[in-house]
Amino acid sequence: MPFSGFALAVLLLSIASHAKPCSDQEKSSLLRFIAELSWDAGLAMSWRNGTTSCCSWEGIACDRDGVVSEISLPGRGLHGLISPALGDLTGLRRLNLSHNSLSGELPWEQLLSSSSRLAAIDVSFNHLEGELLELPTSTTHGRPLLQVLNISSNLFTGEFPSATWKDMNNLIALNVSNNSFHGWMPSSFCITSPSFAMLDISYNRFGGRIPAGLGNCSALKVLKAGRNQLTGMLPDELFNATSLEYLSVPNNGLYGILDGTGIANLRSLSHLDLGGNRLNGKIPDSIGELRRLEVLHLDHNNMSGELPPAFSNCTNLITIDLRNNYFSGELTKVDFSTLINLKTLDLLFNSFTGAIPESIYSCSSLNALRVADNKLHGQLSPRIVNLKSLIFLSASFNNFTNITNALHVLKDCKELAVLIIGSNFKGEAMPEDETIDGFQNLQFLSLSRCSLSGKIPLWLSNLKNLEMLLLHNNQLAGQIPAWIKSLKLLFHLDISENNLTGEIPADLTEMPMLTTENTATDLDERVFLLLVYRGTSFEYRVTTAFPKMLNLGRNNFTGVIPKEIGRLKSLAILNFSSNRLSGEIPSQLHSLTNLQVLDLSNNHLTGAIPVELNNLNFLAEFNVSNNGLEGPIPAGGQFSTFTSSSFGGNPKLCGAIVDRPCASAETNLVSTLSTEWKDRWFAFVIGFGAFFGVGVLYDQIVLSKYFG
Repeated sequence: MPFSGFALAVLLLSIASHAKPCSDQEKSSLLRFIAELSWDAGLAMSWRNGTTSCCSWEGIACDRDGVVSEISLPGRGLHGLISPALGDLTGLRRLNLSHNSLSGELPWEQLLSSSSRLAAIDVSFNHLEGELLELPTSTTHGRPLLQVLNISSNLFTGEFPSATWKDMNNLIALNVSNNSFHGWMPSSFCITSPSFAMLDISYNRFGGRIPAGLGNCSALKVLKAGRNQLTGMLPDELFNATSLEYLSVPNNGLYGILDGTGIANLRSLSHLDLGGNRLNGKIPDSIGELRRLEVLHLDHNNMSGELPPAFSNCTNLITIDLRNNYFSGELTKVDFSTLINLKTLDLLFNSFTGAIPESIYSCSSLNALRVADNKLHGQLSPRIVNLKSLIFLSASFNNFTNITNALHVLKDCKELAVLIIGSNFKGEAMPEDETIDGFQNLQFLSLSRCSLSGKIPLWLSNLKNLEMLLLHNNQLAGQIPAWIKSLKLLFHLDISENNLTGEIPADLTEMPMLTTENTATDLDERVFLLLVYRGTSFEYRVTTAFPKMLNLGRNNFTGVIPKEIGRLKSLAILNFSSNRLSGEIPSQLHSLTNLQVLDLSNNHLTGAIPVELNNLNFLAEFNVSNNGLEGPIPAGGQFSTFTSSSFGGNPKLCGAIVDRPCASAETNLVSTLSTEWKDRWFAFVIGFGAFFGVGVLYDQIVLSKYFG
């Protein structure tokens, strides 16, 4: 019969009562460890006030003989040094001090002494530093117990020891990632460790070639060496490690072709990341042999050719990332309908031609599809609505046509949150069809660089969740509609380089997300499943990088800059350049204390630059060139960081920054002050004389009353 909860508790208490207490020597070692911490998060108090046996202390576990076998104190906020006294705990099997703020060197010679039984050490995510020197032979000889060492995410430097591991024949996993190790990539693990299964040296400065000896690691399942300085080709011997499930060496200097024969040996591979190298050639047909493959990253290489039809055999694929290569040909040669698990397909910056294959619309799990910057053409298929999970779609910089059709077929993609389809539909008219009433979850819309004619359409006012709108580089005319302020979540608006006219409406100064004091944005970061690019350079990844922006530059706006502009408290970028604005720069701009960029260049502005703008402490870019401004340029503050180009084309501006002294202005100022001083002195004399006269007269009256 199974034990009841009460009976089980009695049994555990019985076992505990018969367990031996820890020795005084072990208790002393633990107290020395805690004493050398500069901050122990209350552990010292807890231990000293607890039971006499350290086996009951928080974070401490003992075996049946009362010997300390485990110290587990992850994420406790511990500060200070790791005491060598831990090396005196000869029965210690597991040490976990990860995710703290420990500093200094790792006393690993003491921890791995010949009498130690440590099997697992995890000190990752601390501030440990210094070099890991080779351990003496006397220390490592006969030391077969260490299985796991995790020192990742620290500040270790120097060359990583290699000879130390030759006698550790029970090693299974080694993680030294995210440090500053340099020198040759370590390679001797498989010589005496037949069970060695995991090596992670990523985010260091290792150089040289990938050691061919790793191919002898018959049990190796995980190899991560990304973001180092490795060169050369993937050694053919590496493909003999047929147990590999995870091979990741991105962002190095590897070159050559992807060997088809070798890659076919890795039948257990589920994750292959060779992105950010200098590989060339085609994707081999043997890729279809990797039936367990789930993630494929070959991005940012020099690879070319057509995609192999064998891709359709990799039915477990979840992610395909081939961006920034020279792939070509038609995508229709791959039957995507078999890839029922595919969630991300990224083909950005290639040379694919033809239409988007209909088979893609059978990938019902697809979350993110990017085919931007290729040579695709035709119209979007109505079958795209079958992508029920589609959140992110980027198809810009192609030759797609019929924008009206595109918007009508996309509006029913219920989950769509990011839509980037600019640089298509060249010369067409912006549809004003009010039946475009879907897009209920759309947060980011880009219809830029299409040369679209017409007006800013009314259907945009229905996009109640819209937070970013890019309509720049079109031929839109008319005025900014008053309903713009009804988009209560909109914080990033770019309508520059159009033919918009009229005055800057006060409605813009009532946009809720720009008038709030809160500068943070509420854009759901989960919708940005892929990097967002402009041109060929990286721009944004997380939503906090998107600034609150109002860009109306390069249009035909007239009138003055409204004084109500001071309401936009959270605005980071304001661009009114290259219009026909007149009047003075409103001093109310000084209220935009979060402003980082202010561009008012190429207008007809007059008057002085308000000295109050010196209050804009975050202003990094400022441009008022080519206007009719006059007077002294404000000195000090952020204005001391700007160059003369910010003020060029204003011949009446003066100051050291434009090498035009304000001497005449200073003379006039002195003259004015002199005249003003004389007037004040004259008034003072007259006033004082009158006061004195009245005082004397009053005295005479008082004296005559009492003494007359």
